Amino acid sequence: MIMHINESAENYLETILMLSKVKPVVRSVDIAEELNFKKSSVSVAMKNLREKNHITVTKEGFIYLTDSGREIAEMIFERHELLTDWLVRLGVDKEIASEDACRIEHVISSESFEAIKQHIL
Repeated sequence: MIMHINESAENYLETILMLSKVKPVVRSVDIAEELNFKKSSVSVAMKNLREKNHITVTKEGFIYLTDSGREIAEMIFERHELLTDWLVRLGVDKEIASEDACRIEHVISSESFEAIKQHIL
């Protein structure tokens, strides 16, 4: 069972996962650019994620997900993809669907998400 972390931390972990799929290494500056956040905000968030053992940061500043960080990131990413796709199939504009999925993915219970997943797959 994944322990609950706050929405902001979930978004950072999901962003690290997504960036790691397209970049050889992920750095704070990449996250700041992707999320349109100040580097200082990202630095504070990375310190918190490191303290909770969700990421490791090399001396070069390369950010890697730990097993727990990856588990949370993949859960949020799966929810985002599935909910976005579902909303688009219901006729919602892709951009709006993605924004709504981003909000829903953090608050929906595992039980409700699994029910939706079983219904639409």
